[in-house]
Amino acid sequence: MKIVTMILLLSFLLLSCSSSDKINNTIKTNNQMEIIMNDTIPKVTGVGGIFFYSDNLKESKEWYTKNLGIEINDWGSSSFESRNINKPDEINSLQWKPFKKGDEYFSPSKKDFMINYTVQNIEGLVNKLKENGVTILDSISSYDYGKFVHIMDAEGNKIELWEPK
Repeated sequence: MKIVTMILLLSFLLLSCSSSDKINNTIKTNNQMEIIMNDTIPKVTGVGGIFFYSDNLKESKEWYTKNLGIEINDWGSSSFESRNINKPDEINSLQWKPFKKGDEYFSPSKKDFMINYTVQNIEGLVNKLKENGVTILDSISSYDYGKFVHIMDAEGNKIELWEPK
């Protein structure tokens, strides 16, 4: 009888720890502090695109296709897909695209590149950035594939923030 009671008590404790972890959405790691996973925290979640200037756009695209096998889509870019390790059913997309030297898309930055970061809670992130005195270049725009906003970092680099749908 004592063994049955111990097994039931142990099972109850294990189940209760398991379900509380699911409710709080936490992960415990080797007696370290708990890491709270929260899908509403305004933050960057990955790299969504790498964009750079090219002196000769046609030749650059041909070079990358011929030598590295990068296929260029109808938008003039290439899409690299990957899975979200925390949500294996979710497919992420990284966009790679050369732009013609002098294209105004990177303005007001004077740099030869721009990085697009994927984010969660873009509205909350923009509010946080405003509070921190970050230069917001435009308002949040919505499209079929997500929301976008552009900011400047401390070094004068234009950054594109993208919250995918």
